[in-house]
Amino acid sequence: MNDATRATSNGGHASSQRALRPARRTRKAPIAQRRTPLGTKEKIGLILGAIAFAFPLLVDIPNLEPLGERMLAIFLLAIIFWITEPIPLTATAVLVIMLEVLFVAKGGVFAPALPDPALPDPAAADDGALADQLLPASSYFAALANPVIILFLGGFMIAHGAEKYGLDRNLASVMLKPFSDSARATTAGLMLITAILSMFMSNTATTATMFAVVVPILKALPKGKARAGVALSIPLAANVGGIGTPVGTPPNAIAIGALAERGITISFVDWMIMAVPFMLIILLFSWLFLSLVFLPKDARIHVEMTSNWDRTTNARIFYVIAGITILAWMTEPLHGISSNTVGFFPVVALLCLKVMGGADIKALDWPVLWLVSGGIALGTGVGATGLDAWLVGSVPWESLGGVWIVAILGLIGFGMANVISHSAAANLLVPLAVSLAVSLDGVDTLTVSVVVAIACSLGMSMPISTPPNAIAYSTGEIKISQMALLGMVVGTAATAVLIFALPSLWSAIGLA
Repeated sequence: MNDATRATSNGGHASSQRALRPARRTRKAPIAQRRTPLGTKEKIGLILGAIAFAFPLLVDIPNLEPLGERMLAIFLLAIIFWITEPIPLTATAVLVIMLEVLFVAKGGVFAPALPDPALPDPAAADDGALADQLLPASSYFAALANPVIILFLGGFMIAHGAEKYGLDRNLASVMLKPFSDSARATTAGLMLITAILSMFMSNTATTATMFAVVVPILKALPKGKARAGVALSIPLAANVGGIGTPVGTPPNAIAIGALAERGITISFVDWMIMAVPFMLIILLFSWLFLSLVFLPKDARIHVEMTSNWDRTTNARIFYVIAGITILAWMTEPLHGISSNTVGFFPVVALLCLKVMGGADIKALDWPVLWLVSGGIALGTGVGATGLDAWLVGSVPWESLGGVWIVAILGLIGFGMANVISHSAAANLLVPLAVSLAVSLDGVDTLTVSVVVAIACSLGMSMPISTPPNAIAYSTGEIKISQMALLGMVVGTAATAVLIFALPSLWSAIGLA
């Protein structure tokens, strides 16, 4: 393909559609939303979930206390529901919290009853241990306002503001200018920009933004591998870029939250030191593979993008607040203010200064926040009820050694994340991985949790693996076989490096 292609994209806001709207009519009562019928997989999941939930409650589980049996019921239900999705992922997350409040919280309707302290009881020691395990309901509800949720809330506010004031598209137009007309060089630029944006915006929003830039390019290119290569580069870079910061993707937040429950903190900068070099290596490898398989050396793409910066007062205030927030996140070791507290700053500042309002709050991705909360609450319950100790004791982990424990958990995370949501996979695996690491000698808890979280972000071989893949597939330019090839080659290689190389590097530089 020797012909140069040209695509022009403007950074301004979309024009109003008012002229297309019908004349106002008398308001009628809203029509009830239609329920989508359950498919075969969902029906099977609903039945299996109910059976799995009932089993530990009806059958005595060897060596597991009654409180642990109740938590096992909740855990099994969460596994099946997050995999088969008979109800939305977020619904399962809040269901987990509610079931914990009812079954394993102090005073819960179905929780084991504590005896009256005024009455003598020969099993007082056991009752004291049970009282320690029964956390108050507030401990589980607190997952909805966990500091990690506040950190993510700040990230979502900045991401939404970037879209509202056109910052994302304008940054893309400025950053893409240095890249030449070569298809390979332009694709490298698109991947780098996508990854950088994805470090601070949701992967889905970043992918949607970048495809607004890429679609004109795709239409200008002849059909074939080159089109597929450019289209595949965006979701891949978005998934990999999200690894780079704590606010980049939900699995990162789930890992940080699970570590915080165990009293282990990791700063914004420390996470970046651990993840960004790995992210850049994977991006480079991905680009080389894309270039070799999909992009001919002589292919040409010429992209003209004009920036159209919003210079209103509100936009300028947003630029300043976003810049201060990101700078404060990256200089946490200097000022000592936690990244969670910094994450609340843009929420307060943008609302108080009226740069954003109630409509912007409603537009945030609340389902993701609640999904992360469900994972945090699940980890709290697994640790408080003794279920973690029982799970660890059920498998001879001690005989495997630290490297193989990390390898097994990382590979499970990568495998699951290819067929279910990354967040759901992390919600299930990270709490278990942290509990396992805490209970074993010679296994670093921080290393295990970060490896599992990042491995969950590397599952990207199918359209169902992650929303960025679904967006790319919806363009019609990509075959599933092409996406599977790229996802499996890059994901497998990245997971191998993650498991067998990075822990030693993190240990050498004193982070693990």
